[in-house]
Amino acid sequence: MTIQQAYDTWAGSYDTIRNRTRDLEARAIRAVVPAGAYPEAIELGCGTGKNTEWLATQARHLTAVDFSAEMLRQAQRKLPLPHLTFQAANVTQPWEFAPQPADLLTCSLILEHIPDLDHIFAQARLALRPQGLFYIGELHPFKQYQGSKARFDTAAGQVVEVPAYVHHLSDFTESARRHDFSCVQLREWFDEDDRSTTPRLVSFLFQRAGQ
Repeated sequence: MTIQQAYDTWAGSYDTIRNRTRDLEARAIRAVVPAGAYPEAIELGCGTGKNTEWLATQARHLTAVDFSAEMLRQAQRKLPLPHLTFQAANVTQPWEFAPQPADLLTCSLILEHIPDLDHIFAQARLALRPQGLFYIGELHPFKQYQGSKARFDTAAGQVVEVPAYVHHLSDFTESARRHDFSCVQLREWFDEDDRSTTPRLVSFLFQRAGQ
């Protein structure tokens, strides 16, 4: 099953099944992204709209992007907002969904499925205004070292593991540096805030260089 097929299959149950990674990342993005209103914002990997609803309150216009048609269908059904544009796109290709520079770009739980971080940061630099903010929330590589990855149960009882790549913490920060981003904040997130355990998530807030 391809990544796209997996998320199309997962879409119907994504909001209802227990998912500690999804729920903790929802906390992270709300805590890390400074309050808006951002004139223009882009959300990569909007999924079923779990973060989109909040981001729409922080932006005057929000473009929500996903490559899963079924995930987008769920999000569009829930969020018929006039200042919200949904866009089907593959972020591993040039970002034609960003015709004007954005003030905020967010990326939640999708980079583990993408092998080339340099492409993402290169496109992010083009998509953002100078001094624009780029939020990333991802499954922590320490969790990945232990075998964690995105997975779900189908209605037929099959366990689907979504193909994933490991990106180490320095992979994010070095790719950011190569593309003229500075790291404003790096934060690790723990289940039940128990810092004696392996962190589940890592979040970054980067800022694009320039005036």
